[in-house]
Amino acid sequence: MRRTIDWADGAIVIIDQTALPGEYRLLHLRTVGELIDAVKRLAVRGAPALGAAGALGVALAAHTSEDVRAEAALIATARPTAVNLAWGVERALRKLGQGPAAVLAEALALLTEDEELNKTASKHAAEIVLEECPRRPLRLLSHCNAGRLATVGWGSALGVVWHLHERGLVEEVLVDETRPLLQGARLTAWELAQAKVPYRVQPDGAAAAAMARGLVDCVLVGVDRIAANGDVANKIGTYGLAIAAKHHGVPFVVVAPSSTVDTTLADGAGIAIEERDARELTHYAGTPITPSETQVFNPAFDVPPPPPHELVTAVVTEHGRFEP
Repeated sequence: MRRTIDWADGAIVIIDQTALPGEYRLLHLRTVGELIDAVKRLAVRGAPALGAAGALGVALAAHTSEDVRAEAALIATARPTAVNLAWGVERALRKLGQGPAAVLAEALALLTEDEELNKTASKHAAEIVLEECPRRPLRLLSHCNAGRLATVGWGSALGVVWHLHERGLVEEVLVDETRPLLQGARLTAWELAQAKVPYRVQPDGAAAAAMARGLVDCVLVGVDRIAANGDVANKIGTYGLAIAAKHHGVPFVVVAPSSTVDTTLADGAGIAIEERDARELTHYAGTPITPSETQVFNPAFDVPPPPPHELVTAVVTEHGRFEP
């Protein structure tokens, strides 16, 4: 598979994740406005991929705009929860005084680093999973999408699956569908099928039942922000999944590059949680499915509580286990 996000002929090129799995479609984004729209409607998503989008967006602005910093500010705030977006913007902006070519070179360097850092982080996490889980081959549970599509080209939590699958150590992956936008059923299942890894899709609400029936050896998730104390924010449903894993004695491993760590936040209470459009719940394929007066609570992310609950077995970056 090509990179999820890249640069070609003066444009940011992304795999349109809103079209998968029905259509594999590339989008060529030639304005900052087009990039921001792609970020907001999740045509490009996943914390590491958003970091790349932030950096490439500044490079695009440097080549096309008279007020690069104003455009950069709009990019950085397009989605509030993933720290990587603003991080990528800031990293590219440091080269602005050296000209557009230097900004683009820095953005492209970030892309290459992201692939390598995620490979390293997921390799560390794979060894931790093998230490925590004696059964072979492994039955793994995935929530949302933390594969190639969520990064530049390898994957964080699903990167662990790629490492283990190469060694013949994966029996199957249970894929939470991940309501309401089905990133698990649409994207993770597609990636696993492409890689010929055995998998089954399940409703989010079936995860605890699967653990109770002994079908899960380890839960693997990515993350959108890590606070200084180790609190993590990830796709809505992660909190409940962590509770179920703790109750059933199933290891719960979080994998992300260190660019996802936000040392400015002491704990998870300071993480801004994005709330999505109500129509994601009140409509299906454009058709209303709830009474017209229905009110909606639609947070995109949640934060498992900090110690002493200790719901998360390990948070893993390219440096190994994250130490608060």
